[in-house]
Amino acid sequence: MNDPSKLQFGAPPGIGSLDCLLGDAGAVVRLLIDTIAGRVLVLDENDNFVYANHEFWAFTGITPAQLLGANVSKSAAFGRYVGVRDRLNVGECVTWEGWISPEEWVDPRGYKPTFVREYLIPIGIRAGAGRRATVAIRHDLTDLKLKEAALTAKIKELESTEALKTAIVDFALAGLVSTDAEGRIVEFNPAAEAMFGYRRETALGRLVADVIIPERHREAHRNGMARLQQGEPARMLGKRLELAAQRADGSEFPVEMVLWRTEVRGVAHFTASLTDLSERQRAAAEIARQRDTLRQGEKLTAMGSLLAGVAHELNNPLAIVTGRASLLEEKTAGTPLESDARRIREAAERCGRIVRTFLNMARQRPTQRGPVALNELVAAALDMLQYELRTHGVAVTTQFANDLPSITADADQIGQIVLNLLVNAQQALSPLEGPRQLTVSTGAHRPEDGGETQVWLRMADNGRGVAPKLREKIFDPYFTTKPEGVGTGLGLSVSRTLAREHGGDLVLEVSTVGASMRLSLPLGGIAQPVQGATASKSGPLASASSAGRILVVDDEAEIAELIREFLESAGYEVATAGSGAEALELLAEARFDAIVSDLRMPDMDGSALWRAVSQRLPALAKRVVFVTGDTLGPQTRSFLAETGCASLDKPFTRADLLQAVKQLTMASA
Repeated sequence: MNDPSKLQFGAPPGIGSLDCLLGDAGAVVRLLIDTIAGRVLVLDENDNFVYANHEFWAFTGITPAQLLGANVSKSAAFGRYVGVRDRLNVGECVTWEGWISPEEWVDPRGYKPTFVREYLIPIGIRAGAGRRATVAIRHDLTDLKLKEAALTAKIKELESTEALKTAIVDFALAGLVSTDAEGRIVEFNPAAEAMFGYRRETALGRLVADVIIPERHREAHRNGMARLQQGEPARMLGKRLELAAQRADGSEFPVEMVLWRTEVRGVAHFTASLTDLSERQRAAAEIARQRDTLRQGEKLTAMGSLLAGVAHELNNPLAIVTGRASLLEEKTAGTPLESDARRIREAAERCGRIVRTFLNMARQRPTQRGPVALNELVAAALDMLQYELRTHGVAVTTQFANDLPSITADADQIGQIVLNLLVNAQQALSPLEGPRQLTVSTGAHRPEDGGETQVWLRMADNGRGVAPKLREKIFDPYFTTKPEGVGTGLGLSVSRTLAREHGGDLVLEVSTVGASMRLSLPLGGIAQPVQGATASKSGPLASASSAGRILVVDDEAEIAELIREFLESAGYEVATAGSGAEALELLAEARFDAIVSDLRMPDMDGSALWRAVSQRLPALAKRVVFVTGDTLGPQTRSFLAETGCASLDKPFTRADLLQAVKQLTMASA
């Protein structure tokens, strides 16, 4: 095949045929055809090839000798070029009145697919005369089409990317706020709308400092923007920072921010990703508070265990002091020493109540409801807190109702309420200048609707009182008006809950001076008149005519001797044993009407002694009273419940002992 670049087109074969077709215009038409950018073929009226331009020969590599003069229907070369011959049925050109210009991909044999635009132009058509020639012009638009396709694909990719970015921005959980270099907002996503309370349309175009930055920080922000515009490096880019932000309503809240810089057409933009830290900080504060509460609880538990141990060890000497003081009071009756002995006994009894209250607080046990004397419970709490109240200058006035009926309640839980109210009152009075007064009163009230009688306790102080807007909040868990580090905000909440669990309530009464808390509790169906707050004096409750033989078992010689003297003064015959084993030896030699035994002893303790007596003398096993300093311990409670035996808490009074022994000896009579 000849090199088409070296073909001579000055007078190619068939040129005369073209001149015949075109006449005088042939030379001009030839010049035009050769300068056309597309590939051109000219056919005569019989569809014979008469001319082709340089582009055609250069593209196909065909020589003029191979094509010119050949008929389109018989030319394999033309078929290679146009592909499907039927698509270019030039024989129909005689009917054309204009151009046909299809654009499509063609796949000629031996050539790669190309995208072309073709024009089939009839020449010399006259009415009734037919055509003189046909010019076929093909423009190769393959490169343009490929670039267009690539551009379309790129646009679609960009559209998809933009849609993806928009979706990410719109559905991001973090607030995204973008600004230009001057700090004007150009993007404000839905999360930012929810976080700051602005509509996107309202925020766009405004300075970010005026929208989300608190006024007190705006000057620093403007200075930072000025430094950036002057070319100084950004100090905050890429760092996680906790800052204060401002909502549309002016309220401030904490946020975590990450700031980054982007270039858009050479213009700097800044985007901040913002996360609201309010819930996280509240949760962290709650965890810290609970951790502190747990730590405080652990400290109180450890302290309670220590106090319980100390209290238990104090019970034995206190029992001796109380008992000896009561004996001394009897022996000095009618003399100036009687008053001194009475004061010693009362002080020892108060110590005993304080120790018992400590044990009640320290021991953890299931809820146990029984008859509770509210006056005595309040008196015990006042005794325990007397030093604290006195050192804070709080003068306490008590107004206890006489013959106040007992209530069915858990003594520990009601005691906890009383202690909480007393501590709150002392803390409320501490900041007060001048006299600090607390009035504690009790009474009973029957509702007008005929409901169950209520026993009530009122604690009224002369402090600053409670603001009206806080009167209900003070019962909310963890709410407190006390300074940091004073209280946990749980006292009143727990107290009200305990009161309502007992069918009562705890309320803040309206008071013109100070605060007045009123605890009300139902009787619970049991009404047993009890004495006032003070303990009854010792006195003989048994006479010689009702006396019996009693075995006293205690490893503390002083306690055993004291019990012996108490019982002998009432006419009982008494034998003492220093251990359980010694007691069994005495029981084998003599008959006894009752046993008074310590529960905790070395060698054989009270429980082992009782089991041995149950096997040998089952009737006597029912007439045992145990003396112990820890009736609240779980093992002690379980043992006493199993045996059904009576018990006395150390320290005990002479009257308590004689009453318990009298019931046992009367049962044996």
